[in-house]
Amino acid sequence: MSQTSRPVAFTAPHYAASQVGQNVLQHGGTAIEAMVAAAASISVVYPHMNSMGGDGFWLISEPGKTPIAIDASGYACKNADLSYYNGLSAIPSRGPKAALTMAGAVSGWQKALDISKTWQSPLPLSELLAPAIGQAEWGIEVTQSLQDASEKTFDDLSTIPHFEQFLIKGKRLQKGKILKLPAIAKTLNTLAENGLQDFYQGEIARALAEDLHAAGSPITLEDINAYEAKLVTPLSVDTSVATLYNLPAPTQGIASLLILALFDKVQHLATTEAEFVHLLVECTKQAFIKRNQFVGDASRLAIDLHSLLTPQSIDAMAADISLERALSWPHEAKPGDTIWMGACDSEGRMVSYIQSIYWEFGSGVVSPQTGIVWNNRGTSFSLTPGSLQELAPGMKPFHTLNPAFAELKDGSRLSYGTMGGEGQPQTQAALFARYIYQQKSLSESIRLGRWLLGRTWGDESHNLKIEQDLAQDIQQELTAKGHDIALVESCNELMGHAGAVVKRADGTVTAATDPRSDGNAFAAHTLD
Repeated sequence: MSQTSRPVAFTAPHYAASQVGQNVLQHGGTAIEAMVAAAASISVVYPHMNSMGGDGFWLISEPGKTPIAIDASGYACKNADLSYYNGLSAIPSRGPKAALTMAGAVSGWQKALDISKTWQSPLPLSELLAPAIGQAEWGIEVTQSLQDASEKTFDDLSTIPHFEQFLIKGKRLQKGKILKLPAIAKTLNTLAENGLQDFYQGEIARALAEDLHAAGSPITLEDINAYEAKLVTPLSVDTSVATLYNLPAPTQGIASLLILALFDKVQHLATTEAEFVHLLVECTKQAFIKRNQFVGDASRLAIDLHSLLTPQSIDAMAADISLERALSWPHEAKPGDTIWMGACDSEGRMVSYIQSIYWEFGSGVVSPQTGIVWNNRGTSFSLTPGSLQELAPGMKPFHTLNPAFAELKDGSRLSYGTMGGEGQPQTQAALFARYIYQQKSLSESIRLGRWLLGRTWGDESHNLKIEQDLAQDIQQELTAKGHDIALVESCNELMGHAGAVVKRADGTVTAATDPRSDGNAFAAHTLD
């Protein structure tokens, strides 16, 4: 290691994508370039969790500057209105009528790379996409997570035309088998040659429009041509330990900030692990009440979300939290399958990034010319006139996605996040609270037993699910406080795939990933 090398770090929920990102960093690339390379890679190696047909949200931090954000989520296409779904009580969760919102992830890649170019001379796009192209051509090894998703969705998706690219000889995927994705390799090659804008303006856009129309989706070429990711101002809140940042509407970033701002007010009351978890759960309930009341498309906000983050608002919500009794909790949870990744480059620039197609394999609609599976995020819309989530062309649905970032009072900077739909704010809070308030290591803060409040996909209960290794220490005490508890296996994927990267004031960098995922975390130095 030369004396001029500097620390860099990357974490992702799949080891191959993490390696791709780390390689870019070690060879002098920016945190954004590493993230784009890894985002392309993970769309190949974790196809059940995300794809180029999905959405993305970025938080980007330069040392000494306020973080900036990118909203690369899709809006409802022009043909998607209430009349289009006449006769239905809800938008179908799978199939062509579920493929109604634009895919913003690739536009987000470009918007982020435009920022990266202002930092230093850019790496060629072909170099960033080459690892993902190779992975798609050579084939990916099916992980347990991918096998589980294949088994779970087989009955619903295997009969959808062209979905067979995510099967092997028409059968469910099995761990250890090799799955080749040549159509996706071809698409990535085209992007490398023509530029990322080809997804929206070129031959890929035309192929997507043709295939989506043939499948029966309401999305048109006009919708695809018109899409562009947007720079947005992050939400933020100051606590006693950090300034916390997250994404504004239509994401649930406000909930993630509220949980930790509330916990900062009450955490001193906890004298046992059960009380620590109880207070985090009760903070979650207060945050979710506000989220459900106000968050939707940004144009429909009845209030400025910053008003929920004022000291007066936080104090009022904290006053409703009891150390002794759990608030009763009927609540409709939001499902979701997603990836979160974090990076820190040699200049201390950091990225918190999340990318998703919503449910496993999204809508199940696959474009045969491109290999891209389309998201089903639009199923979050309501067909009820007057609803905060009412479907209308150009509107964005509610998003569970929310990458997190924190500037700590000790000078450290923390990029963190997780997949997990409804669990995202809860897991972020568990990770942050354990690392900051309990002073546990980054990896331990992620590894330790977790919990999930609310209903998950296919489950009708609104209870508090707790991993068994944690429950054995706290279940009795939480039950006495009135929590309705259900036990799940330890190290359960239900609890999300968390990760974090921290750059300390002394310049050292640490990264950690979740044993519940197939991920890896690297903290190394640049190669001179």
